[in-house]
Amino acid sequence: MCQLLGMNCNVPTDIVFSFTGFAMRGGHTDTHHDGWGIAFFEGAGVRHFVDHQAAVASPVAELIKRYPIKSKNVIAHIRKATQGQVALENCHPFVRELWGRYWVFAHNGDLKDFHPVLDGPYRPVGNTDSERAFCYLLQQLRERFGAVAPALPALRAALAELVRGVAAHGTFNMLLSSGTELFAHCSTNLFYVVRQHPFVTAKLSDDDVTVDFSTLTTPQDRVAVIVTEPLTTNEAWTGFAPGELKLFVDGWPVEGESV
Repeated sequence: MCQLLGMNCNVPTDIVFSFTGFAMRGGHTDTHHDGWGIAFFEGAGVRHFVDHQAAVASPVAELIKRYPIKSKNVIAHIRKATQGQVALENCHPFVRELWGRYWVFAHNGDLKDFHPVLDGPYRPVGNTDSERAFCYLLQQLRERFGAVAPALPALRAALAELVRGVAAHGTFNMLLSSGTELFAHCSTNLFYVVRQHPFVTAKLSDDDVTVDFSTLTTPQDRVAVIVTEPLTTNEAWTGFAPGELKLFVDGWPVEGESV
């Protein structure tokens, strides 16, 4: 299956270190070679890069590793295809508009017999179960709340119910963000770490790279990184419980219910 990487911060931060290790799993330290993608929120806009090539061999991935784009919310994905051919339109993350904001979504898993009726503006371009699930979530949110975005607690409650229904069809590890928050749902495998003062020197598990975060940050900085498998060997990663939906705001998990 695919692998996910998310970042949620209280100040704009680059993801070069984490993405460097993550990209190695796209065909080098793991067999996820069916495409990859990453999306960075910047203000109301989104920088969105996808490639059907393996991340380890992609010139676009090399650009991301060398270009320190700073963002408060980032979602990345490396693909091992289960549904849909290897093609650009099937590469995650996917981007759509709702309530005048961009939403970004990526999924790890496999949904069986999941064919909801999509009769609004949200239609898949490719032929993956993942994009179908994203369109379904946005369609349902629009139907429930109309043209005005709800408050965050109401949005979280609605997503908890909707995600439970989608996950009944199979494995649904996913990341979802509109640029001010990051939702993460675990069916099988998901971990997170919060990096904050006092910052440590971290070592990647997939590459011979270390970084001393104390030289790159201020004491006020806080960064949450969410990933399918821990990226470093010397940080205390926390595993999600199966069925858990977490909400991250300003680099911190906001307490809430499991789904």
